Amino acid sequence: MKQDILTHLADPVQLEKLYRSNRTAFRKAFRELYPEIKHNALVSFWHERLHTTKDDISWGSPKDLLFVIVSAVIAGTVAKFPAIFGLNEEHFYSRNIGFILFPFLAAFFAYREMRKGEQRVPAGKFLFVTGLMLAALLFINLTPGDDKSDTLQLSCIHLPLFLWSLTGFVFAGGINQPEKRIGYLRYNGDLLVICALMLIAGGILSGVTVGLFSLIGFNIEKLYFNNIVVFSLPAVPLIGTYLIRANPQLVGKVSPVIARIFAPVVMGMLLIYLGAIIYSGKDPYNDREFLLLFNLLLVGVMAIIFFSIAGSSNEVKSKWELWILFLLSILTIVVNGIALSAIWFRIAEWGITPNRAAVLGGNVLILVNLLLVTSRLYGAVSGKTGIAEVEKIMGRYLPVYFVWTGIVVFLFPVLFGFK
Repeated sequence: MKQDILTHLADPVQLEKLYRSNRTAFRKAFRELYPEIKHNALVSFWHERLHTTKDDISWGSPKDLLFVIVSAVIAGTVAKFPAIFGLNEEHFYSRNIGFILFPFLAAFFAYREMRKGEQRVPAGKFLFVTGLMLAALLFINLTPGDDKSDTLQLSCIHLPLFLWSLTGFVFAGGINQPEKRIGYLRYNGDLLVICALMLIAGGILSGVTVGLFSLIGFNIEKLYFNNIVVFSLPAVPLIGTYLIRANPQLVGKVSPVIARIFAPVVMGMLLIYLGAIIYSGKDPYNDREFLLLFNLLLVGVMAIIFFSIAGSSNEVKSKWELWILFLLSILTIVVNGIALSAIWFRIAEWGITPNRAAVLGGNVLILVNLLLVTSRLYGAVSGKTGIAEVEKIMGRYLPVYFVWTGIVVFLFPVLFGFK
């Protein structure tokens, strides 16, 4: 980043693009370079810009806001399809929950880039993403078999991840670069924070509303939740995304702080939990439900590691933080090894099933990813490389998960005869 700033020091357009591509890295590099280049007039402008705190909240472009409102209304209407058309709720939501949100998010990202005139998603790539989403919509709703089919349930579980990956491709403007993918992870961390705040506020408002009406003799709880809440829920991530894109500073520092706090806490919890497993006599080898919870724990801990790195990967991390992430990664590899051995044991004892094949494949992919991340973290701990190398390997590996979710969604039902 330093060299890029020096190269484009006389080019305001390129400096602006550098800043927008990675604000944290730009600030850090500029701060270190400033004593050497401070006599340049453009540098003085950037110094004032970067050191002026922005306190007001931007509501963005009225056209962007209108697009989000219209998208939220359409998404809310789709969420009400079972009530509008008399569809079975369990059948509809299990198959289509991802389509209530991700196509609208992808459309917003594509529209916003088109409005800015920068990093526009090429028409061919956008049509490719649209085609895949439509194919997934048709496939999941036309797949034969009842709702208890293992392959159908696996498709329904993995389909939102598949759509999430496609949305990330649009978020990156169709540019296949690791840093763009890590930017998508950062956005997801920020979105989780702002959505949690919005849901808490909405929950308080709902409780007060229902309570006030009950005081005057109106029991509106069922009516309120079946209509207002169901219709409004899809709007939360859409509005949260709009606020984040219009105000990058809004929660940009919250998600990495949360990840930093939870990383040592999770490591301590994991150590205690592994000891408690031995003491309790429980094991994932013969207990299917326990193995499922064990894998959910693995995914949760891995998410903490990823968000800890992606949330502030370009900031200077202390040795203590690097060691925490490194040790947590090693512990997660141990957890993954236990889960993987349990899956192999169950396959050897009772044969292969769609569920076991899916869990086995997912755990193998996670193990490889963890080994790559841990090796880069070791390099950062030993001072041989920087934390940016961990970010790169994370970004390069993300498409592997996209391919795997596509295999589970589309190929597993065919391979296992829709059973």
